[in-house]
Amino acid sequence: MRVLVVEDQSDLADSVARVLRREGMAVDVAYDGGSALERATVVPYDVIVLDRDLPVVHGDDVCRTLVSQGSLSRVLMLTASGTIANRVEGLGIGADDYLPKPFAYAELVARIRAVARRSQPAAPPVLEHGDLRLDPAQRTATRAGARLNLSPKEFAVLEYLLTCGSRVVSAEELLDRVWDEATDPFTTTVKATVNRLRTKLGDPPLIETVPRAGYRI
Repeated sequence: MRVLVVEDQSDLADSVARVLRREGMAVDVAYDGGSALERATVVPYDVIVLDRDLPVVHGDDVCRTLVSQGSLSRVLMLTASGTIANRVEGLGIGADDYLPKPFAYAELVARIRAVARRSQPAAPPVLEHGDLRLDPAQRTATRAGARLNLSPKEFAVLEYLLTCGSRVVSAEELLDRVWDEATDPFTTTVKATVNRLRTKLGDPPLIETVPRAGYRI
């Protein structure tokens, strides 16, 4: 899952990003509304965690602009004001969900995953293929009932491949959806991660390499 965290309090923004990365998400951070809009027009984020009171461009205007541009990104709005009137107003301008500050990180993660499932087509909460079972919310993966010990990136690659069904996914697409903007686009980390994942998944092989095209389940 690719997530953009937009929060002008840098300590909070960086803390949220660390938590989400531990959950296997690819996270970019913007500290003002203008930077958020620049990133959102280039990267198709699954979820944008958007603080409402932002400098440069107010969070409300960021949300309105995304909606007017037909963005498919889901917006989870954050605010220090948790009154019903403010929540209704935030949802009315196009936010998909609304979370008042202060919040528990566990709830934030759960809400991000919930709004991401509203994408089209919606991914099922538990992904299965043959004897492979992956539960993103619980961060567990099993094959033939045996627990798989996957790193966060291995888990994220497997999750994305499963959500794509039998479609071939290029290394560039995996890099864009699973890693963040700080990753070197010429790195071989995708190939290395897929190779480690294959080893952990065992036989019979589940991930096919399509020459000059990419990978698929």
